[in-house]
Order: sequence, then structure tokens, then C-alpha cells
Amino acid sequence: MPQSTASPGRLDIAALETLRLVHELGSFTAAAEKLDVNQSAVSYTIAKLRAYFQDPLFVREGGRQVSTERCEHILQQVIEILEKLDDVAQPEEFDPAQSRAKVTIACNYYERILMIPKIVSELRRQAPHLEVEVVNALGDGHLRLLRREADVLVGPFARSESGFHSRRLYTEEYACFMDPGHPMVGQTLDVESYLALNHVYINYGGGWKSAYVNELEAAGHSLRPTITVPSPAGLASLLAQSNLVATMPSRLGRTMEGLVLNESPFRGPFDLSVVWTARKNDSAIHRWLREVIVETCRG
Repeated sequence: MPQSTASPGRLDIAALETLRLVHELGSFTAAAEKLDVNQSAVSYTIAKLRAYFQDPLFVREGGRQVSTERCEHILQQVIEILEKLDDVAQPEEFDPAQSRAKVTIACNYYERILMIPKIVSELRRQAPHLEVEVVNALGDGHLRLLRREADVLVGPFARSESGFHSRRLYTEEYACFMDPGHPMVGQTLDVESYLALNHVYINYGGGWKSAYVNELEAAGHSLRPTITVPSPAGLASLLAQSNLVATMPSRLGRTMEGLVLNESPFRGPFDLSVVWTARKNDSAIHRWLREVIVETCRG
């Protein structure tokens, strides 16, 4: 029998958003969770899109939904359409006092301790009805911007490639922190004595490597940690009454009660910045959000 030539229907924005999410997440299930719908709804939408474009769009490989070449071409245009619609939806003027919008800030532990409380306080002062969400940036926070999972990224993540903008907030550097009873308290740490310490190494994951480690390795040395932890959280308790030391950003370490600072031979200075995409650059609400962050956190 000849195949039906009936139209599979018209495209809608929700279907295009589903296509984008399946592509980004590589999973119908993950896309359904993100959209807060049943997996069958995602499967049905992709089936309609397959009929519309006359292409499989995704094939399953190694446990993931991998996009076809035709799908990749379609997505280039789909993303542009979604971004333009997003821009059209943004008001030309923004009144913080009346806004009930939502803004999402991507950052990590350092920023949540030292910067987010000040940022949120000022946001709520100016915009008491605003909804604020803080999400983890890990080592790929810029991807959260590209995926529209965050409006701004705050941290040591300045991007040099096209499509991103950033403003520097201040410069930070690393220092050693230890218990007041540690035998090296008050002693000058040269490279040899520093490397001989019992180090607690913070492995943030996501391929991220701290600036002091990059500096140390560039000088031809390697760090052999005694203990590795995934976050600075709880370090004060871990270091208390021990001969362990941790190298961490100096402003962060100073917030931890009961620890003493020693200068490190590897200071690894780095900049904290606020980063956003070119797509958000001219949005009134995002211009206001960035200014609040800059004025609140600039050193």
C-alpha cells in the first residue's frame, strides 16, 4: 500500500524545546524529568517530530540518544528560534520593585559562602517579589548558560570565546590553613617544607583544577595528598587538632573558625567574575541583575 502523505501537523514551541532537551541530555527520561512530564509524552513528541522532518532524529548508542546529522542541522536553527522568542518575551523596561520574575545564578561553594548572601540580600531589598534560584556550576558552568539553565555564572569562570561576556569582580589567591597547634604555625613555608606537609586536597570534580595546583605543576612539582575531599565544607572540623593542612582561597579560609593562615609558596592568584551569554546582554532584567552582582561583590 502507498504511504500516507497526510501532514504530521504543525510545529509548536514546546515540541522544539523537547527536541533541544533530548539532544542536550541524551535521554528521553532525563528530558521528561526536566520538563516535569511522563516519558511517554516526550516519546510522543519526538515521534511527531520524526514524522514532520522525515528523519529518525535520534538513534540509541551506548545507552544515550545520539542525534542524527539531520537533527544537528535542525537544532542549529531551532536554538536560534528559541533564543529569538526568548528575547521577544523580555520587557524593554524592568521595575525591580514590581517584578515577580525568576533569576538563576550558577556558582559553587566559595561563592555560596562569600558572595551569594550579599547578592541575595540586595536582590531582595530592591526586588522583594523576585524568585532567586542558586544552582551548582561545577567545572562546566558555562554550559548551564548555553542550555539556559542559568542567567549568570559567578566564580573563576571568565570565558574568552565569542558568545560570552564577563566582568571581573576581584582577585583572590590561595593560602595554607591549619590548626593553631600545628608545628608549622608561624613558620615560613618554602617549596620543600610545603610539599612535605600532610595535605588535604580539595578535588572539585568536573575536570576543574585549582590555580595553585596549576602553578605548582608548572614549576615541575606534584602534590601527594594525605586526604582528598570533594568540597571545602567541613574542613575546619577535619583540620582541628591534627597535623593536616589545606590550601584554599584565603578569603574562604578566613571564614572558618579555629584555623590559622600561613602564606603558601604557590598562591595561584585568580579572578572572580560574573559571566553571561551574548543572548542576555541587552535584556533589561539581566542588566539590572549583573549590576547588582557587580556593585555588591566588587573588591
